[in-house]
Amino acid sequence: MSQPQETFISGFFKLESASGIILMCAAVFAMLCANTPLQTYYSLILDTPVAIRIGAFEIAKPLLLWINDGLMAVFFFLVGLELKRELIDGELADRRNIILPGIGALGGMAIPAAIYTFFNLGDDVTRSGWAIPAATDIAFALGVLTLLGSRVPNSIKIFLTSLAIFDDIGAILIIALFYTAKISLFSLLVVACCIPLLLLFNRRQVESKSLYLLVGLVMWAAMLKSGVHATLAGVILAMFIPMKSKSHPQHSPLKEMEHDLHSVVAFWILPIFAFANAGINFSGIGLAQMLHPVPVGIALGLFIGKQLGVFGFCWLAIKMSLTRLPQGISWLSLYGTAALCGIGFTMSLFIGSLAFEETDINLIFDDRLGIIVGSLASGLLGYLILRRSLPKS
Repeated sequence: MSQPQETFISGFFKLESASGIILMCAAVFAMLCANTPLQTYYSLILDTPVAIRIGAFEIAKPLLLWINDGLMAVFFFLVGLELKRELIDGELADRRNIILPGIGALGGMAIPAAIYTFFNLGDDVTRSGWAIPAATDIAFALGVLTLLGSRVPNSIKIFLTSLAIFDDIGAILIIALFYTAKISLFSLLVVACCIPLLLLFNRRQVESKSLYLLVGLVMWAAMLKSGVHATLAGVILAMFIPMKSKSHPQHSPLKEMEHDLHSVVAFWILPIFAFANAGINFSGIGLAQMLHPVPVGIALGLFIGKQLGVFGFCWLAIKMSLTRLPQGISWLSLYGTAALCGIGFTMSLFIGSLAFEETDINLIFDDRLGIIVGSLASGLLGYLILRRSLPKS
């Protein structure tokens, strides 16, 4: 009697779009919890204090931040592994293929920031949120992309992933330079000491996963204490995982790690993150809240700025013969991918909390409203354009 159910479940998880569907369901469920009597329990769970202490060293954060800083570091570790594989043994092995996403990321940060600044130029407090629409949420963007299944060519996935990596690194640098009130030089020194050790492991082709993960854990904790966003540790660690085994040339430690992490990230980490961060309470929203400069600047920065910045800068780079349009990507599908870059959920929420947490005015609701509206509009437009432009499977 249970066989049909098992067949259905196993078949569902084999779908390429399965992770995207679960991700969207988690986000919708979070919004339902935040706008029903379950809100009390939802907030209670996310605000649960969790602490780890070893001697004088202590990390004490609410569960929400453990998810954002801890689980998402694992996600960025996987993205780093995928990017390194593509750089060494994939589409990005040709360095000319890096130019386009790099230039697109630059435009995708500059134009949204300019649009937000235009709407908030006269207010010193709200102007500090200029970087909120500058980031792309690779988790949700790829989630929308997977809804199109096998129709999506690998070149679009590589372009979007590469652009998002450049974008996230740029966002992290912005955080470190403009939104870090206090930087711990000692913690950064610990991070700096971890990197040569990882390089030594890589040069000697050490294959022990535990050694890499142990150093990576120390680096993550130090990055967390340094004041710089801890998810960067995941990307750094991934760059030192050996591509090929010394003892078994046909074996790849990097590809093995990537394979082991893929299902965990797709079906557990990203849905948990979506559930923890998408719970926005929409009660009491009126026209005044919608037209406030903060949500307007963020929403238009994500929805209009990302399209103009990513597609416009890519178009200029191609027309100036600095690079070329990747194989399998048409101008229309490039535009649809640029629209998807307007999904700024993860890093936008993080930057928003940093930008406004020390002000006496509560702007957290305003920035979340703009992020939700801009991200939803961008995701919907990008999906519709790509659905129209991509060949049917």
